[in-house]
Amino acid sequence: MSAAWLMVGATLLFAFMGVCVKKASAEVTTAEVVFFRGLVGALIVGVLARWQGVSFRTRVPGKHAVRGLAGVTALSLWFYAIGHLPLATAVTLNYMSSVWMAVFLMLRQLWRQWRALPHRRIHPALLGAVLLGFVGVVLVLRPTLQRDQWLEALTGVGSGMLAAWAYLAVAELGREGEPEQRVVFYFSVFGTFAGLAIMGAMHLGGGSTWQAPSLAGWGWLLGIGVFASVAQLAMTRAYAQGEALAMASLQYLGIVHAYWLGVWVFGEPLKWLSVLGAALIVASGLAAHRLNAGLRD
Repeated sequence: MSAAWLMVGATLLFAFMGVCVKKASAEVTTAEVVFFRGLVGALIVGVLARWQGVSFRTRVPGKHAVRGLAGVTALSLWFYAIGHLPLATAVTLNYMSSVWMAVFLMLRQLWRQWRALPHRRIHPALLGAVLLGFVGVVLVLRPTLQRDQWLEALTGVGSGMLAAWAYLAVAELGREGEPEQRVVFYFSVFGTFAGLAIMGAMHLGGGSTWQAPSLAGWGWLLGIGVFASVAQLAMTRAYAQGEALAMASLQYLGIVHAYWLGVWVFGEPLKWLSVLGAALIVASGLAAHRLNAGLRD
C-alpha cells in the first residue's frame, strides 16, 4: 500500500480505538487504559515480529527512547487536558501536532540553510494543506476556553508539541531502516511501564484501586490494544515512506472518522458546521496526497 493509504487506514483504526477507549473508560481509569494498550500491543507486535523473523536488536536505542518518552508523555499530558478542559478543546490542542511539525521542519530547514548543509525546500502548498486541515478540525470541534484554564491549555499545547516530536522521531527511525514492528514494539513496552507507573502512583496517593472490569470491559481493553497496534504499524510505515507534512495532513482524517462514529455509535447530533469542517479536512488530505507524489522529507 502507498504511504497515503496506509495513513488513511491508520486514522480509521485509531478512530475505532477511540470508541473502545470511550467504552472501557466507563469501567477502568485512564492509567489502566494506557497500561493495557501498551501490554496488548507489545504482545501482539512481539509475536508478529518473531513470526516474521524481525529481530528486536537495534542500532539506535537512543532514538527509540526519544520516541517512547515523547509519545507517552504527550499521551499523558493529553489525558490530563481531557480531564480539565472541554473535550473538543483538548482534542483540538492535541491535533495542533501537525502545525507544530510544520514549525519544527521549517526551523530545521532554516538551520540547515544557515549552516550551508544540504536541505530541501518545504513546498508552500503542503504548508497550506496542513493549515487548511487544522481549520477543518476547529470547525468540527469548535473549542472553547475559560479565562482560568490557561495552565490546562498550556498542557494541551504541550501534548501537541510532544506528539509532533514523536511523529518526527518515527519518521527518523524509518529513515534509519528500523522495521515498523520494532518501532511499535518498543513504544508499546514503554507505554506498558508508563501505565504501570501511573497506576502505582495513583495507588500510593490514595487514588482508586484496581477493579476487574466486566467481560465486555475486557473486550474493549483488548480492542484498544489490537486497533492501536495495527494502526501504529500502518502509521509508522506511512511516515517512513511518505513526506512528513503530507502524512500529518492526512492524519486529520482521524477527526472525520471519529465525528461520524460519534454520530453513528453514540447518537451525537449532526451539525452542518462540523460537516463543512470535515469537508475541509478531506480536501486538505486529498491535496496532501497529490503533493506527496515525488516529495520526501
